[in-house]
Amino acid sequence: MIETTERSPRISKPVPPDAHVRIRFGNHKNPFFTALKDKVNLYFEKESISRNGTVNLYLKGIFFISTYFISYSILMFAHPAHWLALLLCAYLGVAAAAIGFNIMHDGAHGSFSDKKWLNVLAAYTINILGGDAVLWKNKHNIIHHTYTNIEGHDQDIAQLPVLRLNKLQKKYYLHRFQHLYCFAVYGLSSLLWVFLLDFIKYFQGKVGNFKINNMAAKDHLIFWLSKITYFSFFLIVPAMVWGWTAAWVGFLVFHFVLGLILSTVFQLAHVVEEAEFTDSHLADHKIEDEWAIHQVKTTTNFCTRNNWMTWYVGGLNFQVVHHLFPKISHVHYPALNKLVVETCEEYQVTYHEFPSFFSAVRSHMKHLKETASA
Repeated sequence: MIETTERSPRISKPVPPDAHVRIRFGNHKNPFFTALKDKVNLYFEKESISRNGTVNLYLKGIFFISTYFISYSILMFAHPAHWLALLLCAYLGVAAAAIGFNIMHDGAHGSFSDKKWLNVLAAYTINILGGDAVLWKNKHNIIHHTYTNIEGHDQDIAQLPVLRLNKLQKKYYLHRFQHLYCFAVYGLSSLLWVFLLDFIKYFQGKVGNFKINNMAAKDHLIFWLSKITYFSFFLIVPAMVWGWTAAWVGFLVFHFVLGLILSTVFQLAHVVEEAEFTDSHLADHKIEDEWAIHQVKTTTNFCTRNNWMTWYVGGLNFQVVHHLFPKISHVHYPALNKLVVETCEEYQVTYHEFPSFFSAVRSHMKHLKETASA
């Protein structure tokens, strides 16, 4: 059977400081999700396969981690020509994003392996990218996956002054140009995350309005050791080898590529014309849809017939499947997506999918342009 964590979530931690603003879903029957879970259970029983990752996933993980450190080593020890050094810095961003998509993401959701220790290890690969596994799990696993696209709750769509991601957010004059400069902002997003946002969450002890689960002493130690090690290896050591100017240029190139890839993949799944956004300030703080239908309405797939895209982004182009079954590894998403589409048709639930990467990008840009003028 599907694990209980796959059901419509009812979380107790972290919770908003004001308990009365907790959103509830219409989960009294769950006919859509019940039918879908039955089909998914039957699929795994017939195929007699694990819901976790496969050898191909592990080989892919080894490839990206190896090339990530090999690229770094070439930069530090071979002192290549400047043009090659910049290309290697850009590849660091490409490889780091792939590690996040394929290893960290599945590990954090407990689907990378059937071994708990390996999932934990996979989840902590975010720390070698400058982030923190505990903070990310609170922000993504619990809050984003429960309150997807609910303004005021989902911190993945929390407003920055330079971007208005939905019509419920405050509008500024600058936003009228956001569809033109948005990708430049995305390129800076991982720098903001590593240098500022993680520290804000850590010292405030919350993600947005949600209190973070109590961090154990080892979590505090890992946070600080990871940050110090990351800044040492990616700024101080490169500065000793290349000088501060070159070190900063390389670091910015690395993070611009990383931030651009990560943010764009997320935006194409949730911040497009077809995705719904919900106001958290409901009269009774209840969404009538069952949780699973809410996930389908607020999430879109894109480019699902492109095998390379699926391979590189860790199946996150099948974002609808991921939101419905986050504890199943992404290697199974293409097969499960057929069941999702079939069940959506049976229950007349609107399912959204963009045929290509660029059609999703166009929808995202149109959404930003329309949102800025609304």
